[in-house]
Amino acid sequence: MHNRRLQLILLSGIIAAILLLLLAIFLVQNSYDMTEEQVSVPTENGVMTGILTMPRHVDHPVGLIVFVHGDGPIDASYDGFYRPVWERFAAAGYASLSLDKRGIGGSAGSWLQQSMEDRANDTVAAIQWAKKQPSIDPSRIGLWGASQAGWVIPKVVAKEPSLAFSILVSPAINWIRQGRYNTRQEMLRDGATEQEIQQVQQEDQRVLKLLQRHASYADYLKIAPAKDPISEERWKFIMMNFQSDASEELRNFHHPVHLVLGTEDINVDIRETERFYRRSIPEKLLSVTVIPGVDHSMVPSRLVHSSWQMVLTAIFFPRQVSSPAYLDDLEHFLSSYSAIRSTSMSMSMSMSMSMSMDQRNWHGP
Repeated sequence: MHNRRLQLILLSGIIAAILLLLLAIFLVQNSYDMTEEQVSVPTENGVMTGILTMPRHVDHPVGLIVFVHGDGPIDASYDGFYRPVWERFAAAGYASLSLDKRGIGGSAGSWLQQSMEDRANDTVAAIQWAKKQPSIDPSRIGLWGASQAGWVIPKVVAKEPSLAFSILVSPAINWIRQGRYNTRQEMLRDGATEQEIQQVQQEDQRVLKLLQRHASYADYLKIAPAKDPISEERWKFIMMNFQSDASEELRNFHHPVHLVLGTEDINVDIRETERFYRRSIPEKLLSVTVIPGVDHSMVPSRLVHSSWQMVLTAIFFPRQVSSPAYLDDLEHFLSSYSAIRSTSMSMSMSMSMSMSMDQRNWHGP
């Protein structure tokens, strides 16, 4: 009886130690080297709420990266997914500003009632707000955006030509072509035959014809699948945006652009995206990184294909949900950009001083 009691005490101690260890890992891995502040940004269409992160221990204005989300009901932190990215940006000396999409958190309105132009205007409002903050250097404001942001950011840079740079992750080019590509790749992944794929493509073509003639939601329901049809709100959102195409607007970029793509992306045809970016943006302004073994969201394949690994990693090792190679690449781009900018400013100052001396020599003593 005594031995059994000792065994139970020992077992309880081991379990307690394991739980404490897990708790310690959780606390350490979910603590980030930056500060976070809840913010409210006024816009013409109501207040938008979000998060402003800052590097720790800075006593001077810093650069800022404004986040532009992809599709869906995304909050400011993307359920925590952005925090490792924010931390890397903070390590490079940059703040991050990310807002809740409309209708999410405290942001007014509904994201499903927005066009890409509307989203661009919200981003411009965020930039204008940030320029007035004493902690932000207005000459060092850039953008980060993913997926659907590929249709938003080119509009933003046309409205805000003073932006310093843009980082685009897995951006799409053309809404219709992207949808076709995504459908085919998902069906191939799931083992569909070519005949099954063609059948779905024919159904999608019928839907596209409805969109092209601005058909009502009632018309859509007449041909929609009985199982899981598009909601009326989503139908209206697609109607507003299905003609989105960034191919011409990519020429709006006149600052450094960093394009990041993943080889396992089945949402976007990365070959098409890279081709259009290289065709439209001057070589001296464009840098491209293609990261092997990651999906549309820069998540490693081993996590994408294992739900239990994804859950455990998200809880205990959230910095590993995004590919470390991707996080390293973002920080490297910012460090390289800052070094080039610093060199350029030094050269400009030297030239200015030289011209000033020449003017003094010309006018004599």
